[in-house]
Amino acid sequence: MSQNKLITMDAGTLLITPLPPTRFIASELIPQGLHILAGAPKIGKSWLALQICLRVASGETLWSFPVTSGTVLYLCLEDSFTRIQNRLFDITDEAPDNLHFATMSDVIGEGLESQIEDFIKSYPDTVLIVIDTLQRIRKASTDANPYASDYRDIGILKQLADKHRIAILLIHHLRKMNDDDPMNMISGTTGISGATDTNFVLKKDKRSGNSATLFCVGRDIEYRELQLEFNKATHIWCLVSDSITDDPQPSDEIIIHLSDVMESLLSFFGTATELAGEVEKVCGAVIRPNMLIKKMIRNQAELAEHGITFEMNRTHDRKEISLRYERVDCVGNDGKTDTASVSDLSTQPSQPTLEDESNHLGSLSIPHA
Repeated sequence: MSQNKLITMDAGTLLITPLPPTRFIASELIPQGLHILAGAPKIGKSWLALQICLRVASGETLWSFPVTSGTVLYLCLEDSFTRIQNRLFDITDEAPDNLHFATMSDVIGEGLESQIEDFIKSYPDTVLIVIDTLQRIRKASTDANPYASDYRDIGILKQLADKHRIAILLIHHLRKMNDDDPMNMISGTTGISGATDTNFVLKKDKRSGNSATLFCVGRDIEYRELQLEFNKATHIWCLVSDSITDDPQPSDEIIIHLSDVMESLLSFFGTATELAGEVEKVCGAVIRPNMLIKKMIRNQAELAEHGITFEMNRTHDRKEISLRYERVDCVGNDGKTDTASVSDLSTQPSQPTLEDESNHLGSLSIPHA
């Protein structure tokens, strides 16, 4: 019998506890977690995967979606380095040094997890791992229950993605049989499509044509359909239209007023009631402390963009809040906001030197074309 106790959090504590917001590798499209990109053979999945890898590694916007740049690992398990190099020649004039390739790896349960862990240890800024294809990292199953086998393998990869708050994108195939719901066409049991965080299905309008639809369904994204067209000259999937055309929602007024307060105070320590009182001085309206706390937690990513960070602590008789304001200097081309503390504008320490990549996964950075 297991002696491990359940780790729980009561609802009251959960309601006032700031938790890390979902990290998006491509804003509103690719969150942290485990994802499937499925499509028919030779439809252009690998070209799309390479395009995504290049955009994330270089910090360039993916279509209309800003990215979080960082190190990217692409396991091209059905290709050779020569083929990868030729694709890079076709798709770009320059290849970023933080995009790594490997053509061989172990399989799930027999070393793959350790290989990925080792890579992330050497490159702690890793944000995306693409595995092409899923079938190449699965061993032959003797399980009488295919669903259990699918769910187990996918679950192992999901644990890795969740642990490191990265995105792992699995390239996969579709069934030959058509279906009104593209998600039902993903090959395998529902143990695959059901255990992932997001499913992307790339489906061409005509097999011989260049137009396709990317169907996007996930736990942390809104359902959308992206109409794409493949440019044979540049080997790039171009965005034609997006089913979500709504304008971005305006910032919450309370968050705007809180930002004004913090730009004036620079720092704050006190109770929610005291903080609500400071906000009321600016907006002239009554602010409920509990509502203020909830809005702060739900919008902590936006507050961070304004240079505001906060912590909360519950004592025996009250809830204490500590806020700090940092001046926002600029927004880099990688979509990240650079900030400098009002009280400390000293130079930040440099990043540690990374180990030579050749010791891990046999990965290789293709030199500039």
